[in-house]
Amino acid sequence: MSTTGSLERLRVSNRRAVTALLAADGPMSRADLARGTGLSRTTVSSLVADLIGSGSVVETEDRGRPHKGGSGRPPLLVALSTPAGGVAGVDIGHGHVRVAVADRSGRILAEELNTADVDAHGVGTLDQAARMVRSTLRTAGLARRDLHGVGMCVPAPMDRRSARISTGILPGWRDLLPGEELRRRLDVPVFADNDANLGALAELHHGAARGAADVVYVKVASGLGAGIVLGGRLHRGASGIAGELGHVQVGEDGQVCRCGNRGCLETLVSAPRLLSLLQPAYDDPLTTDRLRELDTLGDSGVRRVLSDAGRTVGRAVADLCNSLNPESVVLGGSLGTSPSLLEGIRASIDRYAQPDTAAAVRVLPGELGDRAELVGAVALALARVAVSVEQG
Repeated sequence: MSTTGSLERLRVSNRRAVTALLAADGPMSRADLARGTGLSRTTVSSLVADLIGSGSVVETEDRGRPHKGGSGRPPLLVALSTPAGGVAGVDIGHGHVRVAVADRSGRILAEELNTADVDAHGVGTLDQAARMVRSTLRTAGLARRDLHGVGMCVPAPMDRRSARISTGILPGWRDLLPGEELRRRLDVPVFADNDANLGALAELHHGAARGAADVVYVKVASGLGAGIVLGGRLHRGASGIAGELGHVQVGEDGQVCRCGNRGCLETLVSAPRLLSLLQPAYDDPLTTDRLRELDTLGDSGVRRVLSDAGRTVGRAVADLCNSLNPESVVLGGSLGTSPSLLEGIRASIDRYAQPDTAAAVRVLPGELGDRAELVGAVALALARVAVSVEQG
């Protein structure tokens, strides 16, 4: 009797390991689940079959890639099943709040975007986000009781131990716990993470890095950050702030950065910095959309500035590649699809990374554009709500 009880407790523990991994990293193949949990493939297959039978897990229509680039049939991915109703994703940028409501399959039903002075006004931004979630729910035709959870990304490092963000980067958020504050306003669970981390997960499962195992996602927008995926799993680091590429020091005598240090990479290559460099040469006000358009059209000034920015970013990314040996570098954010930026990053990786490392890595524009973080926030909410239901 004791042995039977021990085996059952072990199986429950193993089920939770599988569902926790799916909650953290989204849809995965059975082979990736075995590698991620350390369980045998036979055990994982049996557990997944049980979870599918109970309705906790579903097979998706998506397929991954054969392990280590093999030529076999791509494996089916499995994902957590969520309750009837929906979830919301909240993307908070430095100058905007974007909200989406999705059904249990992740299909976005309604979406809303507003500008906001985010950095200086934490309380006001969270009030606005809560209003937008309620408004988007109404547009989607869902009742308030149908909302099961919210995923939220913030544009700053988030300490996973304290759930606080770096107030040096967002001075108006001092002493705020973003997830808890939004939960209090909406009375549903809220799961918060850094924007680059959620962008990386979105591109990994729904975009340019689909099926890859080792990826560096670089977001170039109002700030600069990176999300790191190792072995198919998001790597957050000891305190949750891995990937702060924008705050790598590139010059001791450089500009003072909003983080309080001097000469950070972000002070040279953020979108506002690049726009300010180019604006004097153009009569009409420049935006990031216009910058990408001029780049595509071959404007020499824009191409030069974006190519130089790419080379500067690429120097830091090359160091990451030497350490992590990724198979893909995916560019996201408002400037992530710029051909000149991509070419500059590629050139620096080829120059500064080890030859074998450089040869192994692809540099790709993200497929989800500036909506990657929103897609990642929705996916985070779906996964966390599903695992909460599974674990009771």
